[in-house]
Amino acid sequence: MPSDATPDPYTDPLVFGQRLQILRTRKGLTRDQLGGLVGRSGSWVKGVETGRLKTPKLEVVLRLAEILRVRDLSDLTGDQSVHVDLFTGPGHARLPEVKAAVDAFPLGARREAPPAAHLRARLARAWAARHSAPNHRDVVGALLPDLIRDAQAAVRQAETGADRRAAHSVLAEVYSLAQFFVAYQPDAALLWRVAERGLIAAQESEDPHAIGVAAWLAAQAHRDAGPAHYDAADEVNLQTLAFLEPLLPDAPDDVLAIAGALTFEAGYTAARRGETGTAWRYWDQARDMAARLPVDYYHPITSFSRAIMGAHAVTVAVELHQGGESVRQAAAADAVVIPSRPRRARHRIEEARGYQLDGQPDVALATLAQAHEAAPETIRYNGYAKRIVLEETEAKSPARRRRASELAVKLGLLAA
Repeated sequence: MPSDATPDPYTDPLVFGQRLQILRTRKGLTRDQLGGLVGRSGSWVKGVETGRLKTPKLEVVLRLAEILRVRDLSDLTGDQSVHVDLFTGPGHARLPEVKAAVDAFPLGARREAPPAAHLRARLARAWAARHSAPNHRDVVGALLPDLIRDAQAAVRQAETGADRRAAHSVLAEVYSLAQFFVAYQPDAALLWRVAERGLIAAQESEDPHAIGVAAWLAAQAHRDAGPAHYDAADEVNLQTLAFLEPLLPDAPDDVLAIAGALTFEAGYTAARRGETGTAWRYWDQARDMAARLPVDYYHPITSFSRAIMGAHAVTVAVELHQGGESVRQAAAADAVVIPSRPRRARHRIEEARGYQLDGQPDVALATLAQAHEAAPETIRYNGYAKRIVLEETEAKSPARRRRASELAVKLGLLAA
């Protein structure tokens, strides 16, 4: 390794401040930017990095870990005695099978492709299972390997241009389903392979809906990679919206819905940047688009609908660190009308973040318990939920510590 290479915080015995500086630099953040995201100054970050200031309290360490998207809390703290995955989940038992199907490079015609209608029906059942099963990763993980292989075979064996474009549309949607499964698991390279293949298949399909879905997921992957990738998220998102815009006056519900979902995503990224006016402006536009959809319409992939806009408002307020507004929006939103279990759990987690920001940790823990009841696999893979739970395991209130510890055991953060 060259002598001027960046040290590796995962192997070298570095102190907290050194680890913080390396991880911050890798994310492309200045000291002022990182300080602003944790409510401190750039000089405070410098003081911690240089050792002039002592290691901050757990709640601040967890906030830094959240911003830097560390794989494991010990990567930041250096304490190898306690390993806690935050923004990377535990690794699902079915991940190797899905990975093998994605990584395969089949060139022959040994696998006969099923009829297109059969593939579509299986894909619809897989989406339905994802939204209805509390153990949705397990169910989807069991279906994905054969779906991937059959959809790839359908593309290879298509006989006409129209058939090939239709097959690419199905393949793009299969990769979209795979991205939901792969997200937040310990294989970032696999996530990006799936996202990129989904984008390519969608472009080959020339299907506006497939293109919109693939872009929606790619934008999320960029945004979740951290602040240095926000521009890339916007590039994918806004270019796709510009492509869809001429189609919207006469668009079918699914195309209008994916355009609405992309519009909200632009607001989500703006909220992550702290751009209050822009974030709420995009939310307003998305709400207007949702109002054009039938009252009972619910997009099967993005969950975009009239019903979801209240949950989206909570997310915007939380990302802008507006505790009081988060709680107000949570009171206005009705989680019961969200039919998808994982999306309902995600909304509960966002509500819990709002209550935590508003200084209501007991309500936050109760709300996270509701998220766990709706979809245990969702909360186990959510770094924000795990941060709140870990923070409250050190609360001054014995009753709160007990409740947090019980939830931490359920999430696999503490041993029983």
